[in-house]
Amino acid sequence: MPAPTLVAFDADDTLWHNERFFRLTQDRFAGLLADHAGREDLEARLLAAEKRNVGIYGFGIKGFTLSMIETAVEVTGGRVPGAVVAEILAAGREMLAHPIELLPHARDAVAAAAAGGHRVMLITKGDLLDQERKLAQSGLGEMFDAVEIVSDKTAPTYSRIFARHGQAPARAMMIGNSLKSDVIPAIEAGAWGVHVPHALTWALEHAEPPRDDPRFAEIDDLSGVLSLLPRLAG
Repeated sequence: MPAPTLVAFDADDTLWHNERFFRLTQDRFAGLLADHAGREDLEARLLAAEKRNVGIYGFGIKGFTLSMIETAVEVTGGRVPGAVVAEILAAGREMLAHPIELLPHARDAVAAAAAGGHRVMLITKGDLLDQERKLAQSGLGEMFDAVEIVSDKTAPTYSRIFARHGQAPARAMMIGNSLKSDVIPAIEAGAWGVHVPHALTWALEHAEPPRDDPRFAEIDDLSGVLSLLPRLAG
């Protein structure tokens, strides 16, 4: 199998922290509604709302905030206090303004891919304005040859991206923390998929690793990219 000429990275929880801010906000949300629902029940209802709404609101903080408000209305029987709604909205705004924190080895991994002569791309999903903000604050923007911000990551999405950039899927690699979004659909599109596990993964992103597929690889963290690319080239 030929070595990749395009190396693509996911953004959230691959290059920088993201899910932990959602978890902190969920803690705050649970405190606001402690008189109306137990934590486990509230989390289950919130996840159900997110699952219902992701096809309408898309991925990201804005959809999460709306799902929290919907859940608050549900658990209070429509009597959620205005002050609670205001707190939820404030929490969402704080998430949207939170500084970006790179994960270990993120800059070195992107630099290594570029130094290896590969075309380097960022492929991320979610709210356009928020993803652009995070990329600008990350300090990594100048390192990418191209950036694609999409509403969802599916095999047809990857196929369209590869075609748009004149890249044969067999010569492309996608690196990310989500098996469901970053790895499996990229492999289905004909590319290589590299899983970088993250300690915190959103429940809707869970999937079983395709360990029998020869185009699947897993590394402990982004430092593994430094050794992975030369091995593939060889």
